[in-house]
Formats: sequence, C-alpha cells, structure tokens
Amino acid sequence: MKRRQLITLAAAAAASARLPAAAQTDWPSRPLRLIVPFPVGGTSDVMARLIASPLGKFLGQPLVVENLGGAGGMIGTARAARAAPDGYTLLLTGVGSNAVIHGLNPNPGYDSMTDFVHIGQIMSGPNVLVVHPSQPFGTFQELIAFIRRNPGKLSYAYTHAASGHMAMELLKQVGGTGGLPLFIVGIPYRGGGPLLTDLLGGQVPMAFLNQDAVLPHVTAGKLRALAVTSPQRNPLFPQTPTIAEAGVKGYEAMSWVGLSALRGTPQPILDRLETAMNTVVAMPEIRQRLESQGFVIPPAGAAHYTRYVGDQIALWTRVIKTAGIKAE
Repeated sequence: MKRRQLITLAAAAAASARLPAAAQTDWPSRPLRLIVPFPVGGTSDVMARLIASPLGKFLGQPLVVENLGGAGGMIGTARAARAAPDGYTLLLTGVGSNAVIHGLNPNPGYDSMTDFVHIGQIMSGPNVLVVHPSQPFGTFQELIAFIRRNPGKLSYAYTHAASGHMAMELLKQVGGTGGLPLFIVGIPYRGGGPLLTDLLGGQVPMAFLNQDAVLPHVTAGKLRALAVTSPQRNPLFPQTPTIAEAGVKGYEAMSWVGLSALRGTPQPILDRLETAMNTVVAMPEIRQRLESQGFVIPPAGAAHYTRYVGDQIALWTRVIKTAGIKAE
C-alpha cells in the first residue's frame, strides 16, 4: 500500500512539474495588461500606448493599458508587484516610481530590483534648463557665475520629486566650487501647468523642464534654453550645450521609462518579451516618433535596463539624502 502511494505521489509530482512548461508554450493565450502607474495623458501613458499595439501584434495577443495613478506612481507599481508572475501582467517602469521613490520612501510597498525583472528601456529624455527672457543670462556659464557670486539671490521653480527637481538638486550639489553647493532658492509648485504659466509670465526666473514641453516656447522666444541634462546635445536643441560640456563634468540627469515584468516569471516568457521589446523599439516608425520629440533611444535589452535601473536608484537616493528631501 505504501509503495502504491509513493508511486502515485511521484506520478503526481511529475505531472505538476510539467504543467508550467506546458503553460509557457501556450503563452500568451489571452490578453496581457500593461499597468501604467500614472494618469492618462502624461508622458508615461503616451509611451505605454506607443508600444502596446505593436508589442501585442508581435506576441499575438492584445496588450491592454491600465492606468493606476497616485502617489507618484507608487500605488500602481505596488499593485503590479502583487500580481501573479505568469507573464500576463507587465509594468511601465520609470525614473520617478522606480528610482526616485526609493530615496524618498524607505518602504514604498515594493523593491524595484527584487520584485521586478526589467525587460527593456523604451526611451530617455533630457530636461532643459530654461530662463525667462527678462533674465540677463545668455549662457549657462553666466548663470552659474551669478549664482556663485550671489548665493541665495536667485530662485527656481519645481514640482516636488519630479525629474526637473532632481536635475536641479544634482546641479546644486555638483555645480559649486570649493566643495560648497550652489545656493539657489526653490519655489514649489503643485503641478507642471501652473509652474510653466508663472515661468512664461516671468514670476519665476528659471526651471528645469522636459525637452518636449519647452520646445515650442523656446522656439517662440518666450523662454531661453541654457543647457540640457543629457550626456550629448539634443537634436531639438542643437545650439544648446550639455551641462557637462558647459563646465560641470560628468553631469547627467535623465527622465526614462521601460518595460518590466514580475520576478518569478518563467524565463522562456521573459526571453520572448525581451525579443518582442527589442523588435518593437527598433521599428523605424517607433524610432521616428521618439526622436522627433527629442527622446533618446537607449541600448536594447534586459541586461542594459537592469544595470541602468540599479545605477539610477543609487544616484537619486544619494542626491535625495544629501538634499534632505522628504516625501510629501
């Protein structure tokens, strides 16, 4: 009797071991969902919808975008972290919800490096340091020289923990001399809309803003671009130097988004997702759409994106702790 029981148990174990492999060969057999932890209409949402349709066609099942905004991306990302690791739930990851958040909140409800597998980066984009035309600064060097000579006499606008805020905090920490940071007074805004309105009206002198948001205003002469935060010049602003080439060596502060899955997702599914992502991001129409808006297409693949997310967590955690920034 005992021997029969052992045989039966062994057969059951063997059958159950074969189930995941069978499930993997059938994947995907139903629509997938892509959680975007931000509201409809923002850059993250636009990027998700840009890749969702071609990615779904490549995989043979629709990729349904689900917006779960709130708390700077923390709510939707935490929800995604609790999903089944079966390849049917994907997450749009990005600088705010998967790097900056770890410096602001020691326990956001997930760990971006242990709860997720990073499949591939979609894009990165610089911020642009812009000033109102009424300001006397024609170059980045003139602006920095003024700040060094007149600490605390100049202010900047920011929205809390946004990429522009982080870009300025990094500049303050590394742009000074003699080991002292730059002293610039921050004026907080609840959103990018009111901030841009006051910047265009001259109520605040300067800010870091995303390249696609400021381009029409720079082109119209309503704002003056002094520098970009990318390591190379941006094609939308060919005459605008990078901060690194303008004198702050090694400076880089980028916005970025990518695609991630749940830790524990079977490797064959992850491999198919990575192949699909590499194919979609390399499509000429996708590249043209991104590059026409000033976004940079990064190296493809999971290995690059995984390293990049880890490096970004380390960078922004260090900047946030040095600045003493707290979660709102």
